[in-house]
Amino acid sequence: MLFVLFFLFIVEAFAQPPVSFEQAKILAKEQIYFDRNDLGTTYCSCQWQWVGKSGGRIDFNSCGYKVRAEGQRNRAERIEWEHIVPASNFGRARQCWQKGGRSNCKQTDPLFTMMEADLHNLTPTVGELNSDRQNFNYGVLPAMPKLHGACDFKVDFKKRVVEPRDEIKGFLARVYFYMHDRYGMNMSQQQQQLLMAWDKAYPVSDWELERNRRITKLMVHSNPFVTGERTWEIGHKNTEEGAQAFIGLKKFQVSGSIRGNKNSRVYHLPTGCPSYELVSPRNIVEFTSEAAANDAGFRKAGNCR
Repeated sequence: MLFVLFFLFIVEAFAQPPVSFEQAKILAKEQIYFDRNDLGTTYCSCQWQWVGKSGGRIDFNSCGYKVRAEGQRNRAERIEWEHIVPASNFGRARQCWQKGGRSNCKQTDPLFTMMEADLHNLTPTVGELNSDRQNFNYGVLPAMPKLHGACDFKVDFKKRVVEPRDEIKGFLARVYFYMHDRYGMNMSQQQQQLLMAWDKAYPVSDWELERNRRITKLMVHSNPFVTGERTWEIGHKNTEEGAQAFIGLKKFQVSGSIRGNKNSRVYHLPTGCPSYELVSPRNIVEFTSEAAANDAGFRKAGNCR
C-alpha cells in the first residue's frame, strides 16, 4: 500500500493536477474545452467566444437565450465555471466552512482546495444559470415553464430544484456519483434514485468519453462511472479514494520544514501559512529556517499569519 501511495505521489507530481480553482479554470479552457465553444455550454448549448485567461462571452442568438433578471445581465453575458456538485455541498461537511465559509476553506483546508479544483466536476455555463442553479438539487419539473428563453433549463426557486435538459442528465448524474464516491460524501436516497434513472436513460456520449480522457491526463485518474469500471446502487459504499490519496501524499511530506516554491521564490511555514500544502511537489524546496530561505533569495508568503 505504501508503494502504491508513493507511486501516486510521483505520478501526480509529474502530471501537475491543478492546485487551485483558479488554475483549474485555466486548464479547463486550454486543455479540455478549448475546441468546444462552438458546440455550446452545458445547460443551454450557447456558443461563446473565449475572453481572457479562462472566461468567455456568450452569443445569445446561438441558443435563443433570454436574460431572466435584468440585474444579472452582466453574468448572463459571460461564461462561468460551475461546480456540478456545488462547492457549498462539499464545503459544509468541512470544519473550515463552519468557521468562515468558502473563503476560509480556500485559505486553510487543502482537501477542500483539492475538491474545488477537481476538473471532473467543472463545466462551462451561462453565468446567470450558474447563479440561478445555486446549490439546488436536480429534479423533475414537468409543470414549470422555461425562464430563460429557448434554454431548456427549469428552476423552481421555492422548492430549490433544477431540471436540466435531457441530453446532459446522464453526464451530470455520473459526475455526482464520482464526487460522492471519491470524497466520501452522503447523498439522499431520493437523489440517488433520480440520478440512477438518469444514468440508465442517458448513456455516456462520445464527448463525455473524450472529456474524461482529456481530464484524466491532467488529474491522473478518470471518472470510473464514465468508463464503466464502477456503477452506483442504492446504499453505495464510497471508496473515498480522493481523501485517502490526500492523506497518503501528506505522509510523504517533510513535517515541520519550511517549504519554498522554486518558481515563485516564496516560502511558507508549516503553521500559519494557508498555501503551505498547495505548493506543487515538483516545485518544493525545503529549508531548515527562515534565515536559510532568506539567504537563498526567497521571501515569506504574504498570506502567512
